[in-house]
Amino acid sequence: MPRHQLEGESSGDSRLNFIVPATVMLSFISFWRAAAIVLCDLGSSAYYVGGIAERAIGKAAPWFVLAIMLFSYAVRAVYIESCSMFVRGGVYKVVREAMGSTAAKLSVSALLFDYVLTGPISGVSAGLYMAGLINELGRYFHLSLLKVPPSTFAVGFAALVTLYFWHTNRIGIPFSSTRALRIMQTTTVMVVLLIGWCVITIFTRGSQPVPAPTPANLHFSDEALGWLKGTAAPSITFIAILIGLGHALLAMSGEESLAQVYREIESPKHRNLFRTGLVIFVFSLMFTSLVSFFAVMIIPDSDRSKYFDNLIGGLSMFLAGPFALRLAFHAFVVLVGVLILSGAVNTAIIGSNGVLNRVAEDGVLPPWFRDPHRKYGTTHRIINIIVGLQLITILISRGNVYLLGEAYAFGVVWSFAIKALGVVILRFTQPRAPRWRVPFNIHLKSVELPIGLLLITTVLFLFAGINVLTKRDATISGISFTAVLFILFTICERRFKPKERKSKKRTWEQMQETGEERFRFKVKEHLSPRSLSVRSGNTLVAACNPERLEHLQAILEKNDPKLTDVVVMLVNPNVDQDIEKTKEDADRVMDSRAISVFSKTVHIAEKLGKPLALIAVPGRNAYALILEAARHLHSSRVVFGKSSRGSIDKQKRELSRVWRQLAEHESEVAIEIFRDQDDAEVFRFGQHK
Repeated sequence: MPRHQLEGESSGDSRLNFIVPATVMLSFISFWRAAAIVLCDLGSSAYYVGGIAERAIGKAAPWFVLAIMLFSYAVRAVYIESCSMFVRGGVYKVVREAMGSTAAKLSVSALLFDYVLTGPISGVSAGLYMAGLINELGRYFHLSLLKVPPSTFAVGFAALVTLYFWHTNRIGIPFSSTRALRIMQTTTVMVVLLIGWCVITIFTRGSQPVPAPTPANLHFSDEALGWLKGTAAPSITFIAILIGLGHALLAMSGEESLAQVYREIESPKHRNLFRTGLVIFVFSLMFTSLVSFFAVMIIPDSDRSKYFDNLIGGLSMFLAGPFALRLAFHAFVVLVGVLILSGAVNTAIIGSNGVLNRVAEDGVLPPWFRDPHRKYGTTHRIINIIVGLQLITILISRGNVYLLGEAYAFGVVWSFAIKALGVVILRFTQPRAPRWRVPFNIHLKSVELPIGLLLITTVLFLFAGINVLTKRDATISGISFTAVLFILFTICERRFKPKERKSKKRTWEQMQETGEERFRFKVKEHLSPRSLSVRSGNTLVAACNPERLEHLQAILEKNDPKLTDVVVMLVNPNVDQDIEKTKEDADRVMDSRAISVFSKTVHIAEKLGKPLALIAVPGRNAYALILEAARHLHSSRVVFGKSSRGSIDKQKRELSRVWRQLAEHESEVAIEIFRDQDDAEVFRFGQHK
């Protein structure tokens, strides 16, 4: 059924100003768009992981990159289980509910080290690719001016990209799912061309063998062994394999982005999460692992080390065909790389902002951090801090992508490991909580043993341990950053977090999202389908009590957003109806109770993945205002919860009286009053005569 066109302004002369949240858009995205957002972070690692891994462990590196990409699907299963429990199932939420506040602060400190490094490594890598292309063009056209020092250029480029995305995030320009989808579509074209061209090159010119991943074929650099240098440990097969996998681990960076984007995925939410995970797995497996294999097979051994910092660019220059065509493809590779790597810079800022907002919601940071910008409504203070740390990191790195990559892996593996441990603990402390389970579980009497989950967690901690031993600089910097941030979180929590009543065990319901959202509101004039961007025939749901929104839950569960829009309306009887287009009037209407209603509504919508519109109006006569709003919006039905002040019959009589007093009505409207979530009484008001 086609979507109806938005109607024009309501024909009546009555003026109905209304309030909407300016910083919350309760619309949801498809699994394709969700996958594109995650891949802008995870897919970008293909541009640098192959060179970093080979520099550390030698020509057998592609096998370890492939193994990590296969293992990433198991790690993704852990994230899918956590998301099935909590809509905002990131590291902080899961670890806090499983192991308490101290472990949660520790895990989020390691995660932020990951995010702080995501932007710099992506920006510096993009700069190195740009520098490689500029120098290649200079040699081809014999232009001495087209020559730049790669590391210096990369630092400057990364700083400029970071500052650009600081500006866009600060003023609230969203990195839309449409833009992410276009980037990944362009990247897919490049990947298909690259794979096809590499296959043709191998068939026409032959290829170099990729050594098997055996200890004899692992050639560790001195900096790849860390504290194990000079010991017999690297000669032990099991430890040697672990070291190799540890240096390829950053190939699966970006998994936390999946938990961040889950709240935005449309209904059916969990099924679409699975689809998102599958798309991410197939794309990253094909792109990241094949690039590593083709680089070893095609680029001569004598030349490959020159391209460790821009491996795909180097690969494009050793393909079969005319030099000019290869150079043009090199330019295309760099263009796509700049797009996807820049997307990763932006994703790092957005992810850090989301994580720190979640920490601030929990009272670990003072509310000052979450205060919206007066003009743009963004949490600009958090954004400023994150970008400042990223700029400092870029300058310290001096364009050394290997150093950034090794440090980056520290935050990645520890945040993964602690998250997996949290999910394991929740299996035993909340065994009956509704969730999708990581496969391979066995039952011994009344106890379920999560074998698959335990194996994944064990492997992650093995990776974390070997990274500590083999990455000296990364370990020192990572532990230092994590410790400083943990101490700051602890001090702020003791000073600013409200005292909580100690309870022996939180129930599953208490673990769900209950915190208040931070909104910025604006007053709009002349309520109509066009002014609210909804279709005629919508459903208007009245909401006034944050503890009694079962009727909204029931409506959203059954509603098909492709056919009908849902509008949630709140009436504040404590404020006079006349309001002007000022921030003060909006804040007057949106008191603590109104904000609580809107917050609960947001949580319900996110859990179901169903879009809705939120409006609030002031006035004493709630029924009159709601029915008048239904007329302005051309609603086909109006839904109420059962009043706590009287019976449903009394509600019906009052609604009938109000309906008769209103001006002429252009159409019939259905009224539904819910006794509970599964039982509603329906009656209709016809045209007024």
